[in-house]
Amino acid sequence: MNKLIALLLKGLVAVLPIGLTVYLIFWLLATGEAIAQPLLLWLIPDALYFPGLGLIASLGGLVLTGFLVNLYGIRYLVKLSHNVFERIPLVKSLYGAIKDMMMVFNLAEKKEMKSVVSIEWNGAQVIGFVTGEQTGERLFGEQNLVGVYVPLSYQIGGITLYIAKDRLTELDIGVEEAMRLALTAGVQSQKEK
Repeated sequence: MNKLIALLLKGLVAVLPIGLTVYLIFWLLATGEAIAQPLLLWLIPDALYFPGLGLIASLGGLVLTGFLVNLYGIRYLVKLSHNVFERIPLVKSLYGAIKDMMMVFNLAEKKEMKSVVSIEWNGAQVIGFVTGEQTGERLFGEQNLVGVYVPLSYQIGGITLYIAKDRLTELDIGVEEAMRLALTAGVQSQKEK
């Protein structure tokens, strides 16, 4: 019986990550299509609509939104809406969590992210990401401090520490792999050889 349960768990470990990833991608694509379809059918004749056009329109809308957010007036409106969401008691928790999650996923692509470092913390080594050399200089003057983001395992969020450069040990690892290690508490799948 124990052998059967062990085999069941091994099968679950093999299938679950693939199944959930495929389901999430399918859900995102289907949701984009479902949201855009009624709007497109209102704008264009039914004969011109084809499956997938809603998804294309959704992606185009996101690209256009990304472009518009860079404009000064739109940036002001986004900041204003951010301030409004931050003042509503229950909404600010949800909004903050989603915003932090997006920041974590975007962290690997940030140009400010220079390197992966190790910090000694109460006798242990902690993985961090150098994020703010200029900010450290601006905030703390000549103390030679740099901003280091330390993500929390299995949570969306982390802390930013300002630490002296000489207390950092640069690690020879990519930002994406280090983020995965930090967020999963070091539990990662073995790479196939």
